Amino acid sequence: MPRLPRRGGRVVEPRILVDGDACPVKEEVYKVAYRHAVPVAVVSNSYFRVPQHPLVEQVVVSDAFDAADDWIAERADAAAIVITADILLAERCLKAGATVLSPTGKPFTANSIGSAVATRAIMADLRAGGDIVGGPAPFSKVDRSRFLGALDTALVALKRR
Repeated sequence: MPRLPRRGGRVVEPRILVDGDACPVKEEVYKVAYRHAVPVAVVSNSYFRVPQHPLVEQVVVSDAFDAADDWIAERADAAAIVITADILLAERCLKAGATVLSPTGKPFTANSIGSAVATRAIMADLRAGGDIVGGPAPFSKVDRSRFLGALDTALVALKRR
């Protein structure tokens, strides 16, 4: 397990980076972050309401392609937990040493990311060829609950390093 990174001789504290544009679990992120006193950066291409709280920062990037992903990936390291459904962003963040969770609570790992990227490419090819393929299952209460548990577990593990 990688150790928390250091900057200027200090250990970098854990933080949560949220790919915010379509994230269905922002409220859950805030709830867990407040309980653990961990800062959150919600990154998006446009403004939307975030809590006025010292632990929550809204980062609005340009509407350039992948601007939010680039901002998150540049700051992802062993002290970051990244929340995203974007498989390619998850891969970039894992390579940087971050813990990465999907909004359903499923962790992206070094062992699982390769097959996720391959499946994404196959589905894109099928869609480009005109095949009708279904999207992800509807987001459920079970997904929300699983996410809460997974984020809490990830933060506890990160703080123990």
